[in-house]
Amino acid sequence: MHPISIRTALLLGAGLAAITAVPAAAQDPATDDAAVAAEEAEAGSSNDIIVTARRRSETAQDIPLAVTVLGGQQIAETGAFNVGRLQQLAPTLQFYSSNPRNTTLNIRGLGVPFGLTSDGFEQGVGIYIDDVYYSRVASATFDFLDLDQVEVLRGPQGTLYGKNTTAGAINIKTNQPTFDFEGTAEVSLGNYEFKQARVAVSGPLSDTIAVRVAASATDRRGTIRNVTSNQDIQSLDNLGLRAQLLWQPSNDLKITLAGDYNKQDANCCGSVFVRTVSTQRPLNRQFAALAAAQNYAPPSTNPFDRLSDLDSTLNAGNVIAGVALRVNWDVGPGTFTSVTAWRYWDWLPENDRDFTGLPIVSLSQNPSQQNQYTQEFRYAYSGTKFDFVVGAFAFDQRIDTQGLEGQGAAASRWSINPSNALSNDPSVLNGLVARNTQFLKSTSAAVFGQLSWKVTDAFTIQPGVRLNYDKKSGFYQRRVFTGTGVELFGTETDARSRAQLAIFQPQQTAPSDTDWNFTYDLTLSYELAPDVLAYGTYAKSFKTIGINQNGLPTDANGVPIAAAGTIKPENVDHFEIGVKSRFWDRKATLNLAAFRTDIRDFQATVTNGQFGVLRGFLANADKVRSQGIEADFNIQPSERFTAYVNGAYTDAKYVRFVDAPCPPELSGGTTVGAGQTPSAPGTPGGLSPANCDISGQRLAGVSKWSFAFGAEANAPGNVFGQPGQFYLGYDGSYRSNFSSNASPSAATRIDGYSLSNFRAGFRSDDGLNIFAWVRNAFDEDYFEQLFIAPGNTGLIAGLPGDPRTWGATVSVAF
Repeated sequence: MHPISIRTALLLGAGLAAITAVPAAAQDPATDDAAVAAEEAEAGSSNDIIVTARRRSETAQDIPLAVTVLGGQQIAETGAFNVGRLQQLAPTLQFYSSNPRNTTLNIRGLGVPFGLTSDGFEQGVGIYIDDVYYSRVASATFDFLDLDQVEVLRGPQGTLYGKNTTAGAINIKTNQPTFDFEGTAEVSLGNYEFKQARVAVSGPLSDTIAVRVAASATDRRGTIRNVTSNQDIQSLDNLGLRAQLLWQPSNDLKITLAGDYNKQDANCCGSVFVRTVSTQRPLNRQFAALAAAQNYAPPSTNPFDRLSDLDSTLNAGNVIAGVALRVNWDVGPGTFTSVTAWRYWDWLPENDRDFTGLPIVSLSQNPSQQNQYTQEFRYAYSGTKFDFVVGAFAFDQRIDTQGLEGQGAAASRWSINPSNALSNDPSVLNGLVARNTQFLKSTSAAVFGQLSWKVTDAFTIQPGVRLNYDKKSGFYQRRVFTGTGVELFGTETDARSRAQLAIFQPQQTAPSDTDWNFTYDLTLSYELAPDVLAYGTYAKSFKTIGINQNGLPTDANGVPIAAAGTIKPENVDHFEIGVKSRFWDRKATLNLAAFRTDIRDFQATVTNGQFGVLRGFLANADKVRSQGIEADFNIQPSERFTAYVNGAYTDAKYVRFVDAPCPPELSGGTTVGAGQTPSAPGTPGGLSPANCDISGQRLAGVSKWSFAFGAEANAPGNVFGQPGQFYLGYDGSYRSNFSSNASPSAATRIDGYSLSNFRAGFRSDDGLNIFAWVRNAFDEDYFEQLFIAPGNTGLIAGLPGDPRTWGATVSVAF
C-alpha cells in the first residue's frame, strides 16, 4: 500500500474509533466499582512513579539517581511527540537537528560535539526503547509510538547502559500486549495542514498469547517557503508501525517478539538567510562582492519572513526498522532477561550545502545504510540485604555510505579567485563531482554488574563495574571527476586541474583501532527521614575510540595525515550529590542535584571552511568541564490542581582546547607564518591563525539557564453523558543564549527565548479526551540553529524555530 493511503487509513480509522468508542464507553458498566475505587485511592495516596532506570522496577523517588520521568499522557497532551520536543519539558536536555543524520542529543551540555555528525564516534546519550539500544541518533527525530513513559537519566550510566552513555540515557518504554482487550485512538488537526493520527489495539489470541499493534502518522506542510521550488520546506511526514506478540506459557515466563517500521519522507532540510559577517578573506571574495558579481540577492534579509531560495533538490528520506526478541524468566530468587535485536537504518538525503539560490554546490548526497545486531543477557536479584544486576552485552554494526558531491554553473565565479582568469569560465567547475565510498565496521563486547548493599534500613552502598572491548575499522575513498567525466588523481599540474583539485581532492584511507576500557561507579545513599533521600555518586566513565570515517585532514603538501585516522577515547570523571524529597503528605516533590563532569580528550568536530576538501573531521580537545545545579519541583495540593517548575544552571566550557577551528571572523585570510601576528577579527585580506585557542569558552549548544514550568487546573463536568473534568493547562520553557558554533562567535550566538503552550479541554472518566491547543502561543521568533556557510564568505544561515501553531485533538481509550 502506498504511504499516502496508509496515512489516510490511519486518519479515518482513528477518527472512526474515536467516534464509535464514545457511546460504547458510556454504556459499558463497571464490573467492580469498589475494587477500581480502592486501586485509584491507593495510587493517589502513594503518588509513586515506577521506573526501570536501574534495569529493575523501582519507584522514581527511591533511587539515588537524577531522573526525569514523563508519562505517555503528559507527553501526548503537551505535543512532545518525539525526543526533540522533550527539551521543552526536561531543561537539562539539548536537542538540535539540521536533518535526521546531523542530529545532536546532549544532556547537561555533553554527549556529542555540536554540528556535523560523523559515523566514526559514538553518541554520549544512549537511546533505549524497550531495552533495545538504538545507535543511530536519527531515531530521535521519529514520532513516539504507543508510549508508556520516558525516563531521562542524567549523568553517566556506563555501568548498566554501556560505553555510549557518558552524559546520560533516554529510556523509552512502550505499552505492552495485554490479555484484556483494550485500545486507544487519537486524531489531531491544526494549522499548517497539520494532521496526526495514532491507533493502538491490544488483546488475547489465546490463554497464553497476546498481541498489540500500533500505528501513527504525522503530516504537516513546511514552515519555510522556498521561492525557487515554490514549495514549503521543513515539513513533517512520518509513518510508524509497531507490532508485539507476547507468549506467556506461565506466570514465570514471558517471551515478546516485537517489530517496528518507521519512515520519514519530508521536504527537508533547508535554511534561510540570517546575516553576513566580515571574515579575513579578501573583500572581493566575501559574500557581498561575490553575490553582487552574479546579481544575486537573498529573497529576504529578515529570517523570520521564512523565505528561502535553495536551488538544489531537498530530501530527508529516512527509514529505521527492526526486530527484537525479549525473554523475561522468573527463576526464583531473581529474573533472567535476554534481549536479542536487529536494527536497520536507510538514509537518503539531498541537501543544498551552499545555503543560497545560486548553483554553487549543486549536489550533496550521502546515502547510508546500517545493519546493527545486539545481544544482552541480564540477571537481576532483589533481596532483603542485597540487590544486584549482572550481565553481558554484544554489539555489531556495519554502515555503508555512497557519497556524491557536485559543483554547479556558478561555482567558478564563486570559488576561484577573481584574479584568476579561470573564474570567468563556468565549465572549469561546473559538473565537477566527488564520488565517495566508505564503510565502518564496529564491534563491542562488555560484561557488567551493579550491587546495592543495604547496610542498614537507611544506608545503602551501590558499586558498579563494566569491562568493555571495542574494535573499529573503516574505509574511505574519494574519486574526483571533471564535468567531462575525466578522473583526476591529484598529480595533475595544469592550472585548470589545480583549480578543480582545490575543490575536491582524491583520497583513500582505511583507519582502524581497538580498545579495552574499565568503567566503574560508586553511589552512597542515606534516608535522612521518611521520603527524604540523600545520595552521592562518583563515576569513572568513557566514550570509546573514534575514527575519522569521512576522510583525513591533509598537510601543507596535500598529503593525508595518517595520525589523524583515529582519536582517543574520552575519559570521564563525574561527581554528583543530590537530595530527593516528598512532603506535605506526598503532595509535593522537590529533588535537587549538583554535579561536575570532567572529560579529558573530549571528542570534538573540527570544521574545515572550504567547499569540497573535507567539511569536518574528529579531533581531541584536551579537556572540557560541565558543572551545575538542577531542581525539579512539582505539587498537587488536590486532584483539581497540579503545577511544576524544573530548572537547571549549567556551566559547560572548554577547559583547554588550544588548536580549535577558528570562528568565521578569524578565518579565510592568509595563514600566519613564523613571526607574524594574526590580523584583527574581520579584517578583509588579513592574516588568519592556523587554529584558535578557545580555552575557557562555553561549549556549543548549552544555555547557562534553562527552565520548564507549567500548571493544570480542572473542574468536574459532564459531556456526552460522561462524567469527567474540564481542564486548562499551561506549559512554558525558557533558555538563555547559547552558541551555535563549536568555536563561539557573536555571529552565531542565539539569543535566549521563552515559549508558551496552552491547552484546554474535557477528559472523561472513561477515556475520552477532547482538547484544543496552541504552541508557541505568543509567536516568539527564535532560532534552533545557525550555520556558517562554506568558503569563509561570511554568510550565516539559520533554521527558525516553529511559529505559533494551533489545533485540536480527540482521543479515546477503550
